[in-house]
Amino acid sequence: MFKYLSKDIPASVVVFFVALPLCLGIALASGAPPFAGMIAGIIGGIVVGSLSGSQIGVSGPAAGLAAIVMTAITTMGYENFLVAVVIGGVIQILFGIGKLGIIGYFFPSSVIKGMLTGIGIIIILKQIPHFFGMDEDPEGDFAFLQLDGENTLTELLKAFNALISGNISIGATVVAIIAMAILLLWSNILSKKGKLFTLIQGPLVAVVIGIVFYLFTKDSSLAITQDHLVKVPVPKDFDSFLGQFSFPNFSSIGKTEVWITGFTIALVASLETLLCVEATDKLDPEKNVTPTNRELFAQGTGNILSGLIGGLPITQVIVRSSANIQSGGKTKLSAIIHGFFLLIAV
Repeated sequence: MFKYLSKDIPASVVVFFVALPLCLGIALASGAPPFAGMIAGIIGGIVVGSLSGSQIGVSGPAAGLAAIVMTAITTMGYENFLVAVVIGGVIQILFGIGKLGIIGYFFPSSVIKGMLTGIGIIIILKQIPHFFGMDEDPEGDFAFLQLDGENTLTELLKAFNALISGNISIGATVVAIIAMAILLLWSNILSKKGKLFTLIQGPLVAVVIGIVFYLFTKDSSLAITQDHLVKVPVPKDFDSFLGQFSFPNFSSIGKTEVWITGFTIALVASLETLLCVEATDKLDPEKNVTPTNRELFAQGTGNILSGLIGGLPITQVIVRSSANIQSGGKTKLSAIIHGFFLLIAV
């Protein structure tokens, strides 16, 4: 596993920078505390990454479960919802023991290609307003109807009108253009010029330059405003840190709605994971084949632990997995290390 350490560590850094805002944003979009998203990201990286048989898959909180999570929290309360997450994890382990991982192979490749294309289109549409510094919603808000009352199309219209009138955030746009230029130049030209450009990944360089740009321009007209920065929950002391954890209310385990929600989480999370596994295996340059039953066992274990300490449900996720592949990740170590980076960030 340590054979490709020189590739896995840079890839894990890139995945960390992708995962951090997504963990926070998906928690906010789900109506959960931001810390719940961090818990799910840490467990998804360290625990699920260690148990999984996938070499390049990355797990964490998923936007695909946001609607289910928000509805469950609203109707049942957060502590009762956590019981459903634990139940969902147990059911996923039973799915793995029952060798139901084969279900993913019954989906035609056109479904996988459609899913990847759809995710790509969603990401592009959602990022255009951020490109011009016009959307103040949390990063990771993948709902069509957004938290600020806008929707995807009206946000695009606002960004277009701002561009025409010249009211865009210059700093955000400059960073976006520089980052895109680095990514294109790195992958198409520089990566073929020397070994250094393959050891150091383009996305990591883009992120570092973005941070440097922010630090040097925060007192100028190019400054990126606070509402466009990732906001990590920071406890004031150890007691407030412990106060961020929530625990399941197991006295509600006899309620029908808790079991229905648990089964729903297990079913949707398992299907999303299996489809993601098939997609990442197709994208993997090494053509590794992930054992699906073992993956369900790993995801179930992760969801049990996440639910027990107040985290969101976990699935394998395509955005972080594809970022891992594109950044040169070779083994599961990149997913595990990214989990430790999230833990260090907390």
